[in-house]
Amino acid sequence: MTYQDAYKKLEAAGQLHVLKHYDSLSEPQKKGLLEDIALTDFSVLSYLEKREELMKKGVITPLAAMEIPEIEKSRAWFEELGYRAIRQGHVGTVLLAGGMGTRLGYDEPKGMYDIGITKSVYIFERIISNLLDVVQKASAWIHLFIMTSDKNHERTVAFLAEHDYFGYKPGYIHFFRQEMAPASDYTGKVYMERPDKIANSPNGNGGWYSSMANGRILEIVKNRGIEWLNVFAVDNVLQRMADPCFVGAVIARGCSCGAKVVKKNAPDEKVGVMCLEDGRPSIVEYYDLTDELMNAKNEKGEPAYNFGAILNYLFQVKALEQTISKKLPLHIVEKKIPYMDEDGNYVKPEKPNGYKYETLVLDMVHMMDSCLPYEVDREHEFAPIKNMTGIDSVETARVLCGKNGIIL
Repeated sequence: MTYQDAYKKLEAAGQLHVLKHYDSLSEPQKKGLLEDIALTDFSVLSYLEKREELMKKGVITPLAAMEIPEIEKSRAWFEELGYRAIRQGHVGTVLLAGGMGTRLGYDEPKGMYDIGITKSVYIFERIISNLLDVVQKASAWIHLFIMTSDKNHERTVAFLAEHDYFGYKPGYIHFFRQEMAPASDYTGKVYMERPDKIANSPNGNGGWYSSMANGRILEIVKNRGIEWLNVFAVDNVLQRMADPCFVGAVIARGCSCGAKVVKKNAPDEKVGVMCLEDGRPSIVEYYDLTDELMNAKNEKGEPAYNFGAILNYLFQVKALEQTISKKLPLHIVEKKIPYMDEDGNYVKPEKPNGYKYETLVLDMVHMMDSCLPYEVDREHEFAPIKNMTGIDSVETARVLCGKNGIIL
């Protein structure tokens, strides 16, 4: 991109301040800034005026889950179907690992965080170990696609190579970068991180499929005959991916996607809840769950919205292909955004100071014709690490690992 092209793009977006320090930059810095401008989607900023409208939900009704007793009755059949799909090479996995360990007081990629007590045990190590369990039982390797971001790509790739991919076959690991979106102040003015760098951030976990497409990773999916993609988050160290029983259950039910869910531990637990929205499968976030929905009962007298999604989804590739031309809803989220102030100082704010613009994988569920909510035991499959201490923390994850016989 030339300076003139960058100027036109920024002028159209009302963001000419991005070039304020251009003349004082070195040639490599100028080149970097122009590349940054070329790769940044400023169109998301136009949605700021529609923020309230974007937050509106449709008509919410219950969606029943396949609960553990029902799963156990058909486990042998489901596992047979799942293992068959895995051995035929029809199942791939996608690890969403574009984030940093900031909330853990850690300035490296989150997957590199060490949760060990008596020895080093990394988050990446735990996740790969869980996947290796299935590989060994199926006697078949499963393609693992790892989504990084501009902020952590090189460190993530180098770290996994340094640790010999924790025993995973390198030929079955593929990296791709998540696309970025600008962060802005409350008026829609883009923040600068440095004189030569826009304050960009990953465009939300819903960007994984378009990022795979734009990174030409979907060519691998197509060429290897992968029909199902199991997408999961980096922060759950008990996550079971390419789970044969889960895969088999979704196939047996003829659904275009599946979502692993856990029974909520309290009506107001901060998890997104499986439901139908305007008759299509969806997930209503905890902050959108009204008192009426929270207290609603089903025909058995149990909470009607009782199953929280744990960000472990299985999507049929054929169904995903039909969504690639559709735009996911945009979520405008208030955040603490580090930035360069008017005097050129780098500032790390202590409270929210603007917005990030994200798409969410849960909105991909709403694009599907059908979804199977599949219950798992939270003590065996749900140990998210979002904080250093307290709820969903390093502390709680260590306790749950211990309960599952994992030596840390």
